[in-house]
Order: sequence, then structure tokens, then C-alpha cells
Amino acid sequence: MKLFVAVILGATMNAGAADLVILNAKVHTMDPSHPTAEAVAVTSNRIMQVGSSADIKKLAGAQARIIDAGGRLVLPGFNDAHVHFLNGGFDLSGIHLREAKTPEEFARMIGEFAKKVGRGVPAEPQWITGGEWDHERWPGAPLPPKELIDPVTPNTPVFVSRLDGHMALANSIALKLGGVTADTKDPPGGTIVRDPKTGQPTGILKDAAMNFVSAKIPPPRRAEKLEAAKAASAHAATLGVTSLQDMSAGPDVAVYQELLERGELKTRIYAMFPLASYPRTQPSSSPIPPSSVLHVGGLKGFSDGSLGSSTAWFFEPYDGSANNVGLPADEMFPEGAMLDRVKAADRAGLQLMVHAIGDHANDTMLSIFEQVTRANGERDRRFRIEHAQHLRLGDIPRFARARVIASMQPYHAADDGRWAEKRIGRKRLRGTYAFRSLLDAGVILAFGSDWTVAPLDAMQGIAAAVTRQTLDGKNPGGWIPEQKITVEEAVRAYTVGSAYAEFAEKEKGSITPGKLADLVVLSQNIFEIPPEKISRTTVLWTIMDGQVVYSHAEQSSP
Repeated sequence: MKLFVAVILGATMNAGAADLVILNAKVHTMDPSHPTAEAVAVTSNRIMQVGSSADIKKLAGAQARIIDAGGRLVLPGFNDAHVHFLNGGFDLSGIHLREAKTPEEFARMIGEFAKKVGRGVPAEPQWITGGEWDHERWPGAPLPPKELIDPVTPNTPVFVSRLDGHMALANSIALKLGGVTADTKDPPGGTIVRDPKTGQPTGILKDAAMNFVSAKIPPPRRAEKLEAAKAASAHAATLGVTSLQDMSAGPDVAVYQELLERGELKTRIYAMFPLASYPRTQPSSSPIPPSSVLHVGGLKGFSDGSLGSSTAWFFEPYDGSANNVGLPADEMFPEGAMLDRVKAADRAGLQLMVHAIGDHANDTMLSIFEQVTRANGERDRRFRIEHAQHLRLGDIPRFARARVIASMQPYHAADDGRWAEKRIGRKRLRGTYAFRSLLDAGVILAFGSDWTVAPLDAMQGIAAAVTRQTLDGKNPGGWIPEQKITVEEAVRAYTVGSAYAEFAEKEKGSITPGKLADLVVLSQNIFEIPPEKISRTTVLWTIMDGQVVYSHAEQSSP
């Protein structure tokens, strides 16, 4: 039984002329039976043939679009295995706090944005949300308190998230709307950070405690969601991302369906529903008809928080803390709830993917997956652990034995490498972002970005996996360099691996005749240039479903 809504094949391949051809290219097909070529022919929405430029040129029809790649690299379109798509679309036009270098600059940016959104009114307040701030850019500074931003947002509720989405700052108005006071108890799986002297909330809420305030934020209107999804899809096209796996789609799948019907969806989407609400809401209850562009069928859960928010769940306490080992997610409560949910959803034939960052969270999820496999019997279920960031070395072979996919985001290694050691110490870092060890153990890697937590740009992710250089420039030889992988392996994780992770390896992931025509032409050959230059590579053409959905030349022309 297939674990997702079946993909309907595109039109039968025309045995005659090609609609689109790419000539004079260096094609890396990611297909071991025919690894390289000079040219590609496309008919309808399928790869027709790969081969020499001379042979492929003969296949072009009279009306065919011909792209002369000028010797540039052609790859399968990138498939980002972990994004928050609609959030990304809203983020493109929202407040951006990631680059704030001091708490004072952080507050100033919020104050300036508040002037743009206007004064909130009690009946319909205009919230400031998102932001993706990073307090690691403020060495020695404490977490920002509400008093920092209250003076510049006297009439506007603010609830801005740390970049990992597991911690947020609320101003006094937002705390009041959420009913958060000194008497409010911490919920299971969450923390209200309090002033140690007064016991009053500081404004920082972690994980499940964020729900107090987030539940009061008015949901965006349908028209706003459509515009955000359209912007997100257009942005993905500029980066060669032809497929993505939306971890937080849920009912918003209907928004993507409408965009698809309007001919404005430039990205294939595999959409997930929340595991926590199963079986009340689930993919099978969605009225969305399946297509080769949009399909549903997975459930996404959480087992812990994040390292940056000190809520990732570890066996040992965080360095400098006698008691804090992080937080099991609220989905882990009551005891046994996660096992019961996973077992029931797996029995129904749904794919399960669960966020796990700390070593205790990863161990727990591996144990749950192992138990469910024994209980429900062997089959091709493709369990996934999302992030798989900090692993005990002894747990790495368990991924392979249980056939659990490691869905990872390499850019996080370049980011977290600036400060992770002060959280968990050098010893535990040996199993951090263990790309090399996982591959050597026979584990399938599926790469993604976690956009908006990190940039959607696959080039930056590939560079991070290959060089492991950190964003602060302090690790030129690579952070934990023994975990570097090759360019070939990184590209495979962004194409073949991520296609496998959504049961779509027969449809996409390589440039193989008969597969969907999703291709990207790059400005540089990332297999030949120094790895340090990979992140400066740009996309020249993106082809999705046999259509050019982005052209750098057309975008740049007046």
C-alpha cells in the first residue's frame, strides 16, 4: 500500500518532437546508469532523452524552446525536504530581525516596523510577528525582555520569534492578550521565562508556552495566504527549488490547490498535516485531488525543542546548567502518547516524520519507530527524523537498521557552529550534524533548509555540507571537519535522497527519460570550482514540469 496520495502521471510522452531542449551543457543526471550528458530533451512535462548536443538538437520541434547552456552545469531541480512554505511567503514581506547586531538595534527595527503597520486598536490589533531574531549575535547580552520593546510598541502587540521558531518575545500588550501573568503555570513541554527577583514574565516564551499568545493572533485572510504562497513559489523558482516538502501545510493545502488551478504554482509540494491533531485532522480527510504537482499524505510531529532556545532534549544537562536537559515536546505527554499516535498513523498507512534535535529526543524517536515496526509488521514505511542534529555515536547505526531517513538541514551546521559548543561542550559535538557518519552507516540523507529558519538557497546548504565552514569565519578548515561530505553526496541528498524521502524517486530526483522534467541550470560548475565558492553560485534557469518558471536573463532585462 502506498503511503501517500498517488501521484498521477503527466501526459503520455510524445514519441515525436521535443518541446524544450537544453544544449551545450554539462549535465549531471544523478542517474548512475547514465551519469553525464551534454543535452536534454523534454516533451510535455517529462524528460524525453539525454545525450549529445548533436543528437538532442535533432529532436527539437519547430516550436521548441532551445536553451544554450554555454557549457554550464545542469542538475535535477532541487527538492527541499523540510520547509515551512506559507510562513516563508509571509516572511518575504515581514519584519527581518536576523541581522540585528545588538539588542538596541533589535528594538529600533521593531519600533520602525511598528510605524509602518500603524496603530493597533483593541477590536482588531495589527500584530508584528515573525522576525527570526538571533540573540547569538549579541555576545554576553541576556535574552531580550519585554521592557526593551514596550516603549516603541505602546499600541501594537508584538510576538517575534527566534529564528528556530522555538522561542519568542512578546511585549506587554501581547502577554496581556494571551493571559500570561506571574500566576500562569508552565504548560507541559513549555517554559515561561520569569524574572528571578519578581517572578513576573520577562516576555520570553519557549515552545508550548508560546501557544498562550500565538492562539490570540488573528489568522491571515485567504487572499493574504494566496499572495504569500505565490511569493514563496516565485522565490523558490529563483533558487532552482522545483519541489519541496511543507512541514506545516495542514489545511492550507487548499490554498496551494487554488494557486495550482490558477496556474501560479511553480513548485511541487508534498504537504504534511500535524501529528498532534491526528486522527481529528489527517491527509485522507482533505478534499484535494492528487496531482503530479501537489500531494499529501504525511504527518509531522515534535519530540523536543531547539538547541538555540536551550529546549532540545538531552541526556545530560546543558553546559553551565545543573538541571536543564531541555524539554520533551508537549506531544510527548502524557507518557506513551507519541508511541500511540505513531502506531495508529502508521497502521493507517501514513508516513511519519518527527522533529528531534537533542540526543535524548533522537534516541526516543528511534525507539518508538523500532517498537512500531515490530508491532505493525515490516513494510516500506520510510520513517523520518527531521533534523537529527545531535546524536550519540552509538545511535547512528540504528538509523540504518530501522531504515529511518535522516532529514537534515546542512546550513544549520554553519550557523550553529558559531555557538553550539558553549551549549553542550566539545564531547557531545562528535555526533553533531553527522553527515559523513550517517552516510557511511548506510543511512539515506534527505537535505533541506528549514526555511524560514535558514535560507531556501540549496547552494548555501550544499556549501555548508561540503566545507562545514561557520558563518563567523572562525572555522576555515571546517567545524567538526570529519563530518564533511562530497559535492556529489550533497547534491544527491538534495535531489535523489529527498525524492526518496517522499516516495517519489520513480518520478523525480534524477534526469532520467520518463521522469518529470524538473531541471536547473547553474552559473558555475560546483563539481569543479573550489568548495568555498559554491555558495556564490546562482541559478540561470529553472524548469518545472517542462516549463521555464525562472530565467535570470529575463528577470534582469529592462
